Amino acid sequence: MMETSNSGFSAAGLRRLREVLTRYVASGKIPGLVALASRGGHTHVEALGTMQHDGGAPIRRDTIFRMASTSKPVSIAAAMVLLDECRMRLDDVVDPWLPELADRRVLTRIDGPLDDTVPARRPITVRDVLTSTFGLGMDMTALGTPILNAVFERGLTPNLPEPMPGPDEWMRRLGELPLMHQPGEHWQYQLSSDLVGVLVSRISGQSFEDFLRERIFGPLGMKDTAFHVPDDQIDRLPTLYAPDPATGEFHVWDEAKGGRWNLPPTFQGGGGGLVSTADDYNAYFRMLLNGGTHNGKRILSKPAVELMTTNRLSPEQNAARNALATNNVHISFGQGQHGGWGMGMAVRTYRGDYAPLGQFGWDGGSGSSTYADPANQLTGILLTQVGMTVPDPAQVIHDFWTTLYQAIDD
Repeated sequence: MMETSNSGFSAAGLRRLREVLTRYVASGKIPGLVALASRGGHTHVEALGTMQHDGGAPIRRDTIFRMASTSKPVSIAAAMVLLDECRMRLDDVVDPWLPELADRRVLTRIDGPLDDTVPARRPITVRDVLTSTFGLGMDMTALGTPILNAVFERGLTPNLPEPMPGPDEWMRRLGELPLMHQPGEHWQYQLSSDLVGVLVSRISGQSFEDFLRERIFGPLGMKDTAFHVPDDQIDRLPTLYAPDPATGEFHVWDEAKGGRWNLPPTFQGGGGGLVSTADDYNAYFRMLLNGGTHNGKRILSKPAVELMTTNRLSPEQNAARNALATNNVHISFGQGQHGGWGMGMAVRTYRGDYAPLGQFGWDGGSGSSTYADPANQLTGILLTQVGMTVPDPAQVIHDFWTTLYQAIDD
């Protein structure tokens, strides 16, 4: 299926984009995908392949995908609404809302025992939580350490054997652990994005999803974005696969019917819990490119958007992230090499590939990629349901962006 208007893209460039994406689907590496590119008021969409790797219904433009970590740049908007309304401030201490995180202790060394700690030099602030520097997170270089083992055992991260508990119990378990780093010292992945949801919920007195629906999804017309897919829509959700890294054999990671996203979750995870469509995500990223407005209606203030979408980290705070991206490319398949991080999303601070400085967004472990580029007034969204256990979903993402940037025609 091809829908296009030629403004902003060359016809030859879009044909080539389709050919590159079709190659992945025809080879069987990616069962199906939706790719969307929007520029200058014109949107081009490709919907290729099928809902299962062995066939099934065709993927359509309105297919609902598990957004995985591309939930992060969308869910952070709820926190920006609260900043805009002065219901919290960046340098507020979080203790009144998150008392479980008061009086923190910090590990003497990352790989040390959980009781070998020193007092935190200062309390955790809202800024620390929003910039992913509050002191705890997923550190792929520290797998097997007592602290990460404790994070997994307590069900503090999604999709692991221990299911995530409800927000209050999740906070209680989080509060039992020491921090890995002093507050504000280091960028760390994932836990802060889930913590944002708890913070928003406690300040607003609403569930995280209700707040997002009322303030972000509803006003933007994101009618298919939620934390689960109900039975009457479940035929729009493809199977999610995690291919075997050694053989490439397709293993089912999550079925649609009766799977993890078929029921409302106990924990509404801002870090990776959303389901959505290419068009819903396009509405959100276009709003950011428009400085916070959508169809003339203001969703976020312009300064809030600028805070989210420009680098918030010092070189010291970002050192571990850069090291992970550049020294472990064989594990990350080249993802994460942006140079900067704003709030809930990566920001390009150096030109490392075809994307220019200032591009912002993120990728997801279920084979999704969602970015906006202010310099070209471009949004690009690529959605698959193949997990990053193999290079293929990362490579189709890279090839999508490489080809899309060549299709820009001024």
